Amino acid sequence: ERLWGRTAGGFVWLVCFLTFSLCGVGHRLGNMLEWCLPKDMDLEGVEFKAIASGSHRVTTDFIYFRKGCYFGLACFANMPVESTVERGARMKSVGILSPSYTLLYRYMSFLEHQVRLQLQSPGHYSPLEAFYEDKRALLPPSGDGVVTACPANAWGAAINHSMHPEMKITHPAGCMSQFIRFFGEQIMVLWKLALLRRRILIFSPPPVGVVCYRVYCCCCLANISIPGIGVAVPEFRPFFYVNVADISALENELSYVACTTEKIFEEKKDLYDVYVDNQNVKTCRDGLKPLLRLSTADREKYRKLTEQRQMLLYSQEENGDCVSSEEDLFILFFLEQNNRIFQTLSEVAGSSDPTLTQESVRAMGLDPHGDRLFLLHLLEVYGYDTLLVSEQLCCS
Repeated sequence: ERLWGRTAGGFVWLVCFLTFSLCGVGHRLGNMLEWCLPKDMDLEGVEFKAIASGSHRVTTDFIYFRKGCYFGLACFANMPVESTVERGARMKSVGILSPSYTLLYRYMSFLEHQVRLQLQSPGHYSPLEAFYEDKRALLPPSGDGVVTACPANAWGAAINHSMHPEMKITHPAGCMSQFIRFFGEQIMVLWKLALLRRRILIFSPPPVGVVCYRVYCCCCLANISIPGIGVAVPEFRPFFYVNVADISALENELSYVACTTEKIFEEKKDLYDVYVDNQNVKTCRDGLKPLLRLSTADREKYRKLTEQRQMLLYSQEENGDCVSSEEDLFILFFLEQNNRIFQTLSEVAGSSDPTLTQESVRAMGLDPHGDRLFLLHLLEVYGYDTLLVSEQLCCS
């Protein structure tokens, strides 16, 4: 699959490399890899990513995950069987890997169909082999046909600020609006933490598919389209679903957003800065705790967002507006808000008096009092060392 992805510097050519893995839950061995192509690819641990912990409680699910330099999508299904060997249930998952997650969703229906076939006819791999043979011509030329290096744009291109057309095919329509309705005003807290590139871990029991969408949506909150902004800060990497096998990888990450079904992660406080359980956003970092309180400006922004959504829905109902969507509205709302902040910071930094005043903070759409700590964190993270902060702002 080929896709043009617009970036700040022009266009990049993305090649989607796919491989299949089929996982099953054995009656004695637990999760195990049954089949894959290519045969020599390192898939150690993928069987615990393609079937989330606790999946035996649900009949169907889907999981986005990361395996090394690649992103995966797996579809899971659980079917009752009259077999004591299988303990009354047959559970399988079929998945693919790609250097970028932006194209995975278009194969969702194929994977859902294939996992149902595997439940009914275990070991019948010919449709998967045919799919792989059809796609393998897209692999870059190499000795073994396997990409061994991380594509330079594997992370950045997937969540690049200027790739809204690509985002539209990344996940189904409505996931962003569902995300915002789920968190309500708390979305403003997540927005600040995402912009500060904090390590965010979202917990939820299965099904985990909708929670993987929340990971994607968190990344959208931090979009910026001003060239040069954020180049020196850690990438806000989506890990999607993680389990205990990912602990060593997360220990080395400076910034990420991920989800898990394993409650034990809550005790691993050194692995995350922010822990989200249902709509409850919490942190054990003293310096971040004040950011969990909504400021006056936060509530005002959320009110405007709600207003804009209501106006859009009215326009769709009255005028048959099919061009605009809630997805566009929400993504652009936070993009424009982020641009407004960094445009103001850049202007103040380049002025003869590089001092942030209450007026310039309000120009960013922030509260000089309630958002003071957030602003100080922002200056530190994005390297605005030359900016001064007025005494009024410091002593508020």
